[in-house]
Amino acid sequence: MIVTAALAPFHTHIGRATPALVLVVPVVVGGVVGGRLPAIVTALLGGLAFSLAFIPPVGTLRVRLSEDAVAQAVFIVVAVSVRTLVAREVNRRRAAEQTAAEIQAMHTQYQALVNEQQRLRDEANTAALLRRVDEQRSALLRSVSHDLRTPLASIRAAASDLRAGDIYPDDVRDELLEMVCDEAERLDRLVANLLSMSRVEAGALRPDRQAVALSDLVTHSIERLSRALGDVKVEVCFPADLPLVDADYVQLDQVVTNLLENAARHSPDGSTVRVAGRQIGQTVEVTLVDQGSGIGAQAAAHLFEPFWTGGSSGTTGVGLAICKAIVEAHDGAIHADNAPGGGARFTFTLPVRHG
Repeated sequence: MIVTAALAPFHTHIGRATPALVLVVPVVVGGVVGGRLPAIVTALLGGLAFSLAFIPPVGTLRVRLSEDAVAQAVFIVVAVSVRTLVAREVNRRRAAEQTAAEIQAMHTQYQALVNEQQRLRDEANTAALLRRVDEQRSALLRSVSHDLRTPLASIRAAASDLRAGDIYPDDVRDELLEMVCDEAERLDRLVANLLSMSRVEAGALRPDRQAVALSDLVTHSIERLSRALGDVKVEVCFPADLPLVDADYVQLDQVVTNLLENAARHSPDGSTVRVAGRQIGQTVEVTLVDQGSGIGAQAAAHLFEPFWTGGSSGTTGVGLAICKAIVEAHDGAIHADNAPGGGARFTFTLPVRHG
């Protein structure tokens, strides 16, 4: 009505096409905002307003049927067409929104499934970790009942003999005292290994680096382990120009000691353990080869795992694990295999000391 009132005063100066086009606007709006019925009503009102205000005689409904019918038909077709298009667009948007909602729901379900799987994995990892802790605790208890009690029993027996007041020849007395000292040192090494393992697991293994001469360190370790080595001989082969390594002396001595003890434990009496070193670029490679039975396939897969003993070694099973942790803390590497001539071969590398 507002459009008709605005254009009616100018009906004599404008043609019929202009008001017809302008009156299409409310028809389109009616089709967009309302449903099919409001669209048709708007179209009928628009056609009626066009006939009354712009088709002579103005203000009367006495018009030619053809013109009036055409105007009404045009407005109705426009209104219905617009409404149909709007309905299709609305349905399309609703379908798209529904699809998006379904996709979001599927994504939410998928994320919930992923979270549940992660929770189950975490629980499984926690259970596995607890089992591993229990296994390590059991292994530690076995080591305390065997590996630690053995030197204690020897010390106690020697001390009891000495305390009994029996008169022993000097050589026997010296041998008993030497055995006490050796077994006490063995206990000290075992406790040091266990303490080092606890630092490794806590991430607190920090080497105090300095210049270390490997030949001197290995020689000192062999002298200190003379009783533990028994009848096993150790042959040292280091070139005179072998450079110093950048290492923590105490930790490196622990590596050499553990490897020598391990070699002696698996070597027959009278055999020889060979320790050799050479420079490779900016590293020094140390190789220790025994004449034992070598490394089995099962042992090779677990050799450097903490508390793994192979079931028959009677040790704490931490010595080689500590060797690996210490060498890697020095930015080196360690591995084991079977030597070409038989026996086990352990090889580790350390960085060369500069400055």
